[in-house]
Amino acid sequence: MRIAKLLKWLTGAAELFLAIPILGGTFILATGYVPLTVMFIAHAVTLVLCLKERSSIYGSVVGLLTSVLAWIPFLGWFMHLVTGILLFVSAMRDERQRYPHR
Repeated sequence: MRIAKLLKWLTGAAELFLAIPILGGTFILATGYVPLTVMFIAHAVTLVLCLKERSSIYGSVVGLLTSVLAWIPFLGWFMHLVTGILLFVSAMRDERQRYPHR
């Protein structure tokens, strides 16, 4: 498995965790918004690796935007959800492009 694809799965899972309505918001507030900074760095690293591996960058770009805007309550929830789904779809799409017979 390529590193960029693995990071898409991991950051997608983290985004979907943060999209859990009460749990995700409580986690972000309880940790002083540090997860948003960590996710920004994780999305930036994923973006660089996707560019290097010529993989889809859309999930990582949206993830960077989400990390910047997620402090806004309902917008943050929606963006975490969309970003997580987009990263999962992108990771699955990478799999199909690499192995087209599946």
